[in-house]
Amino acid sequence: MPSCVTGLDNLLSKPSRYIKGKRIGLVVNHTSLARDGRHSIYHFLRHPDFELAKLFGPEHGLYGVDQDMIHVQNTKDPLSGLEIISLYGDHENTLLPANQLLEDLDCLIFDIQDVGARYYTFIYTMANCMKICGETGVEMVVCDRPNPINGIQVEGNLVSDPWRSFVGQYPLPNRHGMTAGELALMFQDQFGLDCKLTLIPVENWDRNMWFEDTGLIWVAPSPNMPRVETACVYPGMCIVEGTHLSEGRGTTLPFEQVGAPYIDPFKLKDALDIIELPGVIVRPHFFKPTFQKWAQKVCGGIQLHVTDRSTFQPVWTGLAVIHTIARMYPEHFEWRTEPYEFVSDRLAIDLLYGNTWFRENWINRDLFRNELDEEWQEELDLFKQKRQDYLIY
Repeated sequence: MPSCVTGLDNLLSKPSRYIKGKRIGLVVNHTSLARDGRHSIYHFLRHPDFELAKLFGPEHGLYGVDQDMIHVQNTKDPLSGLEIISLYGDHENTLLPANQLLEDLDCLIFDIQDVGARYYTFIYTMANCMKICGETGVEMVVCDRPNPINGIQVEGNLVSDPWRSFVGQYPLPNRHGMTAGELALMFQDQFGLDCKLTLIPVENWDRNMWFEDTGLIWVAPSPNMPRVETACVYPGMCIVEGTHLSEGRGTTLPFEQVGAPYIDPFKLKDALDIIELPGVIVRPHFFKPTFQKWAQKVCGGIQLHVTDRSTFQPVWTGLAVIHTIARMYPEHFEWRTEPYEFVSDRLAIDLLYGNTWFRENWINRDLFRNELDEEWQEELDLFKQKRQDYLIY
């Protein structure tokens, strides 16, 4: 099968079909590459059929240099000389572009690689831009890219209303199995983001594909998403952020390992082996984060080695790991209480899980998978039915 052709490359090859003669803004980061490996900004600057007028950058900045939840300042882009307007500043209002910033544009183009999990904030930056485009009458153009962890597998529960945040702005499961373009269609139809939306699809992408099958260049979408293997475990292991356990930030294997100084890795492995987590080998492991949680402390824990992606269940795995550690070390285990993604009145674990059930209920009971299925299966089945209306591949 030939390599996938991204929405960006489709746009650049057919500008007269989409944006000829228009004054445009770009919402991009360092993953916005054309097939020649050059950044989209390079091509938009040199194309005679339209005018690049403004640049907007998401969390981590346009070039992906800032860590998670670090406020990104407006800076100047060295490639274009244009100001990079941050959509991840120091307060919640900066998550949306101000209406007046779009008033002199004909269209706003979004082209950023997503990773297929509801916590990843790029899809909500896209949604917020759709909202402002609707208010200002500016066309929103979404250049689609593949879901790197395939478009088939869906897992998790939906975010309940009181726990919506920038890591769960809409009722999506932890692993949604959709592309950013498909989500844009759903956001427009289901959540009232009424804008003129143009979706430019990917060619030659099959829903069964993982990123390695696409023939595209993998660029780490954020500082702690270095590999496709990271994206594979992320829908479950990101939930570790809601605890004081290290999720491996400050190491070369973020989200693929978890631990703390008080954990005996060999006993933890034995306890997890009893659960028989599918598609993964759990290896006892020591590591030392260089920053963030437990910085410069040797942590005992485990590393996840996914052996069968088709049977691996990242959300179940992540919850089982947290549950097991909490029950083994009740005198040490703690939930994260610091403000999280601009929210200070609700715990991070509840924002990430989507409600309080895991923290208040399940964590105190024996670990049974059927209880988890009963908790989320009905709403997950309804989501799967709804998503069918927006799948374009």
